[in-house]
Amino acid sequence: MGNPKWALAPWALLLLLQLASASHHTRRSLETEAASPSVPASIVSPLLRTGYHFQPPMNWINDPNGPLYYKGWYHLFYQYNPKGAVWGNIIWAHSVSRDLINWIALEPAITPSIPTDKYGVWSGSTTLLHDGTPAILYTGIGRPDTNYQIQNIALPKNASDPLLREWTKPDYNPIAVPVAGINATQFRDPTTAWFAGGRWRMLVGGLRPGTLRGEAILYRSRDFKRWVRAKHPLHSALTGMWECPDFYPVAKAGAERGLDTSAYGAGVAKHVLKNSLDLTRYDYYTVGTYDNTAERYVPDNPTGDVYRRLQYDYGNFYASKTFFDPVKQRRILLGWANESDSVAHDKAKGWAGIQAIPRKIWLDPSGKQLVQWPIEELEKLRGKPVNVGDKVVMPGQHFEVTGLHSYQSDVEVSFEVSSLDKAEPFDPAYANDAQKLCGMKGADVKGGVGPFGLWVLASADLAEKTAVFFRVFKDGYGGKPVVLMCSDPSKSSLTPDLYKPTFAGFVDTDISSGKISLRSLIDRSVVESFGAGGKTCILSRVYPSMALGKDAHLHVFNNGATDIKVSRLTAWEMKKPLMNGA
Repeated sequence: MGNPKWALAPWALLLLLQLASASHHTRRSLETEAASPSVPASIVSPLLRTGYHFQPPMNWINDPNGPLYYKGWYHLFYQYNPKGAVWGNIIWAHSVSRDLINWIALEPAITPSIPTDKYGVWSGSTTLLHDGTPAILYTGIGRPDTNYQIQNIALPKNASDPLLREWTKPDYNPIAVPVAGINATQFRDPTTAWFAGGRWRMLVGGLRPGTLRGEAILYRSRDFKRWVRAKHPLHSALTGMWECPDFYPVAKAGAERGLDTSAYGAGVAKHVLKNSLDLTRYDYYTVGTYDNTAERYVPDNPTGDVYRRLQYDYGNFYASKTFFDPVKQRRILLGWANESDSVAHDKAKGWAGIQAIPRKIWLDPSGKQLVQWPIEELEKLRGKPVNVGDKVVMPGQHFEVTGLHSYQSDVEVSFEVSSLDKAEPFDPAYANDAQKLCGMKGADVKGGVGPFGLWVLASADLAEKTAVFFRVFKDGYGGKPVVLMCSDPSKSSLTPDLYKPTFAGFVDTDISSGKISLRSLIDRSVVESFGAGGKTCILSRVYPSMALGKDAHLHVFNNGATDIKVSRLTAWEMKKPLMNGA
């Protein structure tokens, strides 16, 4: 057993040497960073810096922007502050990868340089034009005294360069400005465009002036230069501002293959509209029908915009973006996870923000929701497996999974519930608030069937631990059992002044067989979990002060009144990939 090792492909080593002098990230030694008197030493420990999640060596990052595959390379642009670990001075940073796991930083793609982005280059998307040339659509800030938001375009200086290292801004910018009927400070984040009926379409997120109605403002263009606003939005709802909209087709229910964003008609089962809610700071989506003649999108669930909203992730996951991967015919989801410590902590450690592990995303066989799963390339980082099987965990009991350093690991477990007879009755008052229900019935609150699951990043004395678990209720919707999935970090750290919210979501699964699965990606200060094969996902940021590195432990626990069997558990230490030169 040893520390996680570097896992570098030959291409990565070669390109790293070629681009070492071009990287825009300033290197420094995080290991020698000293804590200020007001910041605990554990916060600036390199053992809290993630091992296999995407991040630059230092400074602030937020939204993933314009991911795409181009001439053999995956590209990820992202919002980045080159001057510090807090939001501000935002540019489009740029990294490339062959496998979406090992990343190399390039020069920034877009920085403020024209009147319509002089005071900021904010989020946007990429679109592949008919000739294969990528185009970036992004929001610029055009006035110093207000967040006056304007949509712009950038094109590669040399489209034959597979690394897309230089971008230009054509003189026909801007392509969309906030005219009458548009709130100029709530008008941003253009989507990937799609083509139908001789015209390109794109959406821009907005908030109808004087209201709380979020809007997907629709624009059309014949030449990708001159854009005209449609008479009505593609869709709107009383939700507050819609940031970072995303709109794409999905194949028939249960088919895991992805579709190009312009796909329509045969082979397309539904469309998905996702929005990031500025008021609540989470991403929600609806599944529905798109009519490209009437230019309308109608959710299948008429109340899905306001009641029991479907979320990509019920935890710390925001400003997400998908793209179609033509190599493996899949749609991939990326999302930003902010820190949950303080600004002072971020300044002391010199970095803030990560990207979640890229996820494959597709329509569930029910046709009612999406399913997500970490991309298969992640498994290349797995080390030797540790296995546990056919082990019964009696009420009030727990056991430790040994044989690996679990602070940087991947854990898959299948549970079997012996009986549902002791399940607690479900209170319908919480039907629209899983998070509140989990806050009341956390991991230490004994139940009938559950809570059962994992204690991760646990200290030897269990004074620190993050719980990821299920709890089953009876007499739910239509008399069926209700499955609640929770991530409870309330005891994740003894460090004071941390934000430790409990996150939760209901799991739409048939628990009558007694079987349910959980996968958790544990990476030092992040726990990214997938329930029931990816039907419900929760990402949490945690900052243990004792359960660091080799002092972190992994347990299976059962605080219910019913026996739980671990039919199969496999855990792997995860190696460290190439990560932007860090």
